[in-house]
Amino acid sequence: MAGPQVKVIVLRTAGTNCDREMVFAFSSLGAAVELVHINRLFSREVRLSDFHILAIPGGFTYGDDIMSGRILANELRIRLSEEIKDFVHEGKLILGVCNGFQVLVRAGILPGSKSSSGNLTFQQTVSLSNNDSGKFEDRWVHLRLSGDSVWTKGLDEMMYVPIAHAEGKFVVPNEETLSQLKKNNQIAFRYCNTDGEKGGYPVNPNGSIDDIAGITDPTGRILGMMPHPERHFSPLNHPAWTRKDHLSHLGQGANIFLNGVRYAREQLLGKTQVAVAKG
Repeated sequence: MAGPQVKVIVLRTAGTNCDREMVFAFSSLGAAVELVHINRLFSREVRLSDFHILAIPGGFTYGDDIMSGRILANELRIRLSEEIKDFVHEGKLILGVCNGFQVLVRAGILPGSKSSSGNLTFQQTVSLSNNDSGKFEDRWVHLRLSGDSVWTKGLDEMMYVPIAHAEGKFVVPNEETLSQLKKNNQIAFRYCNTDGEKGGYPVNPNGSIDDIAGITDPTGRILGMMPHPERHFSPLNHPAWTRKDHLSHLGQGANIFLNGVRYAREQLLGKTQVAVAKG
């Protein structure tokens, strides 16, 4: 692709295991992607400021000791908070999927507040706890688009993507926190049935309050979600692909990554030449 490229940093550490899929998703859409171990950020061998998008993939960082994502969240909060504040203040993008969502929540980067742009407090206010089923949930789920953010602009009203987690139940400390998320239009995705309606288990696979599957910060530039869009990047990932009459160019999850690349190109590089895929 001619001209400057959108630069994406995919963060990894001990236990990360969805990093290659994340790299593939962004690089397939024309971004320049670097897979970086967190120690390279600590040593300043690599600088966060050189990138437009920070992506934290799924996995079991540090074996999910203590709780899922807690150790990596503490490292970001304690050792990289100033760099992350500057990154957000500059209008750049952050994506956290599954364990990455857990990290963003436990670091206090999500859900943020109206003053979150450049003024992150790194205080945890919501959480992701053990699934109500008491077991690891590995299945495909339907999602209903709820919010309107950089990452979700123009997406299909419903998506079909896989989940793989044991601690995906989104919880809030009180009704006021939930009301604030709704008021700020921060709920990005909700679990739903094939008709787009609410449902019990396994439609809501973990018992999340209000069926919440993903949220953004108030700016819409930071997205965290439990389902894995990178695992439905290709239409061949769909479990029923052999029974489809036709296949689209990309899977439904791909448009999330394409939205991020397009926004960064238009707003951070001043480019406009990225087309939105029709899933």
